Amino acid sequence: MKLDILAVGSHPDDVELSCSGTIAKEVDRGKKVGILDLTRGELGTRGTAEIRNKEAEAAAEILGVSVRENLEFSDAFFENNTAHKLEVVKMIRKYRPEIVLCNAVEDRHIDHGRGAKLVSEACFLSGLRKIETVLDGKNQEAWRPKHVFHYIQWKNLKPDFVVDISGYIDKKLESVLAYSSQFYDENSKEPETPISSSNFLDSITYRARDMGRLINTEHAEGFNVERHVAVDSIFDLI
Repeated sequence: MKLDILAVGSHPDDVELSCSGTIAKEVDRGKKVGILDLTRGELGTRGTAEIRNKEAEAAAEILGVSVRENLEFSDAFFENNTAHKLEVVKMIRKYRPEIVLCNAVEDRHIDHGRGAKLVSEACFLSGLRKIETVLDGKNQEAWRPKHVFHYIQWKNLKPDFVVDISGYIDKKLESVLAYSSQFYDENSKEPETPISSSNFLDSITYRARDMGRLINTEHAEGFNVERHVAVDSIFDLI
């Protein structure tokens, strides 16, 4: 299956929290989108890895993505080394995406910045023909995505570009709330975490609204780039 977009997250829920509005919008436009989780989020304070797996499946169904996979790297301890990069390369060559969306270039959680660099480097290596990979007994062909964009997470990083997601904030919130074990629930007996507060849940909407304010739309999501974004016409920016 060839994808138009492969969204990669260090943990299940990274993608939903950061760029699910963009994903839902592109799915509605007929684009094929997949999600790749690097870990199962097994070190998360609330819930279990098994619960997170079910929540991730539910979120994927809500967003209408074509596929979701998990590489089952070690949460908080995966490394940006040869072995891990080759596993990501296999996924890039398997799905041959035009665009890869991945973690914030720097963030509160140590996995986010590390995951961003790991995926970015794997996207480059995936285009080198002399790197040989085999998946399901078949030799893979080289493939390099045209673009790697980094979504914004905990830190309020300045975006290089923003995507209007007006009309998709409800879908974004629905996909986030699929992770019911992780977020605000006044009846929960689980320990409190930075993302389990009502303030954090509210921030998903008000951050999207504030990003939309900056471009004169209702809601938006921001991204950072690794190289200049080119347009054919200046009117493409309108």
